[in-house]
Amino acid sequence: MAYVSQANKTKLAPAIKAVLNKYKMKASIAISNHMTLVVNVQSGPINFDHSHGDDYTQVNVYHIANQYQGVAKEFLTELLSAMKGPEYFNNDDSQSDYFHRSHYTDINLGKWNKPYVCNAVSMAA
Repeated sequence: MAYVSQANKTKLAPAIKAVLNKYKMKASIAISNHMTLVVNVQSGPINFDHSHGDDYTQVNVYHIANQYQGVAKEFLTELLSAMKGPEYFNNDDSQSDYFHRSHYTDINLGKWNKPYVCNAVSMAA
């Protein structure tokens, strides 16, 4: 059964913050239902394609490679790797309805009540 504690979050936070700092992103780290590590990205210079037009996206962590490109893809891939950490494991077998992993991961770009703010500096003159 998936489980993530405050101690796990504290252990993973430095690597997550390193990725956020590398890309100059602002975010918060939280735990949901004692089994999901959540990173809520609040603002930064990366322009994500918000297909729903509401400036809020729940990133599908299983399809980052297919749904994002360029620096957005690089950032999300590195962030997900940092969120998993060195002790992450996933022994899921959906055919036999067996789910066993260290923890789940969620990445949100903005929140339902506060949109992601892209503060990229435009080079157009």
